[in-house]
Amino acid sequence: MAGDLGIALGLANAYLKRCVNKGLIKVSQAPANRYAYYLTPKGFAEKSRLTAEFLSESLNLFRQARATGAGLLDHCQNRGWKRVALYGRGDLAEIATLSARDYDVKLVAVISDEIGTGEFAGIPVVTDLSNLESLDAVIICDISDPQRSYEDACSQFPAEHVLAPEFLGISKSTKVTKSKRGAK
Repeated sequence: MAGDLGIALGLANAYLKRCVNKGLIKVSQAPANRYAYYLTPKGFAEKSRLTAEFLSESLNLFRQARATGAGLLDHCQNRGWKRVALYGRGDLAEIATLSARDYDVKLVAVISDEIGTGEFAGIPVVTDLSNLESLDAVIICDISDPQRSYEDACSQFPAEHVLAPEFLGISKSTKVTKSKRGAK
């Protein structure tokens, strides 16, 4: 189990002992120095509570991401920015594609340096902004390293046209190399 979780054996044993002490699991010895672990009724209840909590937090994050994405797309639409790229491929980009359906903007590309990319949610995937023509704005959707993505986008595109959800915690005061491209 420790190997499957990628943690030290001692840490796995400590957690198992804590779960036994809390009455969440029951242990019985199996042949050849092996043990079987069973969830108790209290353990099942805790597992259910944690699952419900996880689902609730996931839905709240989805709602927040959807509202924030809609706000960024609204910002683009109000400025007449019709050709928009998403920087980053993942859940946040997927949520942005759902929100984009409600706005007069076209998602022209997803920028990702992942190998084996072709399309994402029906949108072409490119490795950098230099592959795109007449782009109006970029929305940062990279949750693994949003600051690096923001700085990279700003090094290739005017910073005032690079947008990001506030919850990504991007510092926009970071100095970036002057843009190589111009925007409309």
